Amino acid sequence: MTSESPPQLDEDLRPHKPTPQPVDEVVQPPRYGLEIVLVLGVSLGISAIDSLINFADIQTQRGGFANATATLNQAASPRAWVDLSYQLLSVANGVMPALLALYVLSRCTRLPGFGIGLSTENLGRQVAQGLGLAAVIGIPGLGLVALARSLGVNADISASGLADIWYRYPILILDGIQNGVLEEIVMIGFLLTRLRQLDWTPMRAILVSALIRGSYHTYQGIGGFVGNFVMGAIFGYWFTRTRRVLPLVIAHSVIDIVSFVGYAALHNRVGWI
Repeated sequence: MTSESPPQLDEDLRPHKPTPQPVDEVVQPPRYGLEIVLVLGVSLGISAIDSLINFADIQTQRGGFANATATLNQAASPRAWVDLSYQLLSVANGVMPALLALYVLSRCTRLPGFGIGLSTENLGRQVAQGLGLAAVIGIPGLGLVALARSLGVNADISASGLADIWYRYPILILDGIQNGVLEEIVMIGFLLTRLRQLDWTPMRAILVSALIRGSYHTYQGIGGFVGNFVMGAIFGYWFTRTRRVLPLVIAHSVIDIVSFVGYAALHNRVGWI
């Protein structure tokens, strides 16, 4: 009995693995301008446009800002658990654009602190710098708001519209921190970094950043614009010299926390508040 070997398949019909072909690596150039448009388009850029429309609306009404009131941190519902849920959601929503900006920055830098000095190195010194900046900006800022209000070019600002309930002060503190994180990371750390990478001069970048910051505060009136423009210019200059954004986040957070909590605690108790 003889055994027969199985028929041999034609070489062309044998299953085989495809030979990988070399692929030329395609390096995409950075799209810093597009990144700026997208990050601002989901955050403070849209807020600036919305605020300017609101400014035009109030300014063209009888009495203008002399008869206007701007209420910050408004209640979202008369039911406590619903209102608290919306307040926490609002804080999370405000922080997200800052996280997006940090992610975008991290893709193009290997420097610590996302390349903008957002680190805890020398934390005590950074906290002290932040508190100092808060005093330098915050105290004159209150005087400017009072002056603008007395001239009838600024709205009457109610810094807290939340009811007197147990979560009132924690939410106001979180709102203040959220504002500091969002505005300083996006408008200073991210925007100034990208504009410099587009070969803008430091002065031009600082002025544009300050103009946008002032614009999304025009819902408060002329005083809101001027005060925040000056704040943005000082913060921009600081960042350009130090490349550290954390003291600015601390300063902004402290200014807002003191304003929000102070108003909630002293309104109807102190005559001029």
